[in-house]
Amino acid sequence: MEKVRHQLNETDSRIAAAMLAAPRASWRTVARVLGISERTVVRRSAPLFGDGTLRATAVRNPVHFPDLIPLALRIRCKPDRIGAVAATLARRPDTLWVDVLGGGDEICTILFLDGPDARNSLLLRDLPATPAVQSWTSHVLLRVFPAVFDWSGGLLSEAELTSLRPDMPAVHTRPALQPVDHQLITALIEDGRASYTDLARRADTTALTARRRLEALVGGQVLRLATEVDLARLGIRTEALLWITVAPGGLEETGQELSRHPQVRFASAATGTANLLVALAAADLNALYHFMSDTIGALEHISTVEVTPILTGVKRTGLVRPGSL
Repeated sequence: MEKVRHQLNETDSRIAAAMLAAPRASWRTVARVLGISERTVVRRSAPLFGDGTLRATAVRNPVHFPDLIPLALRIRCKPDRIGAVAATLARRPDTLWVDVLGGGDEICTILFLDGPDARNSLLLRDLPATPAVQSWTSHVLLRVFPAVFDWSGGLLSEAELTSLRPDMPAVHTRPALQPVDHQLITALIEDGRASYTDLARRADTTALTARRRLEALVGGQVLRLATEVDLARLGIRTEALLWITVAPGGLEETGQELSRHPQVRFASAATGTANLLVALAAADLNALYHFMSDTIGALEHISTVEVTPILTGVKRTGLVRPGSL
């Protein structure tokens, strides 16, 4: 299981929050938005990326990759084997998240499976053949709500978030994927802050083309840029998954509203009895209580909510947490 590191100071936390909200923001932009010098941003951020506290990556949007099947699994395990099962899942290249939940006998993992054969192999062969796995439920992710993509953990104001948002041209139609895009996506998954020169070299194109295609991919929501960080280091010590049952007619409205909440870092419509999956990150248990009472309680379309605390994150946004295996 992962080791809890010391909490970052206020300046480092705000730089990290800016990277969460805008993973490719320039140091000059971050400095202007946070009201500190560019030299300070460079000096403080370099060690954060250097030691793996911050890691930049990218995540594909399955809507634009028809062969991908986005699946959330809730896996019940023998408690004495849960670490081994979580580690095995984290090593799979098709897992994005691996979290240990509740009382230490359940894992939630999100996978992007490469078509029906990969899905069936996992559900009909691999899981049944694993003695430590006792049971599981699967939930296809139908629509991820994009409002959470500039999430900052509540550490930045709305004005700061607005200033950080990249000034990219609006893309009103889905951009057709070009051969160069697949190479760019692979490079961005490995390093979401790679320079346009490096991206061009990896994709055998020019820096100008790399920039234009990246803007098209991000603007058209083909790709989501992301920064991974242990949220406990930002003072966020209570994480939970909410499995919410919403009246079908209110699913879009409820998902959109919750995805805009500063404590919600992920929200997706899903198959199953609970048709909305929400990942919550709060400062403490009191903040979780008020979210349930004040925010969830005020939404009229919700009928039931199951809250499963996250004990530890083993893998996030496709990156294994340091020290978790």
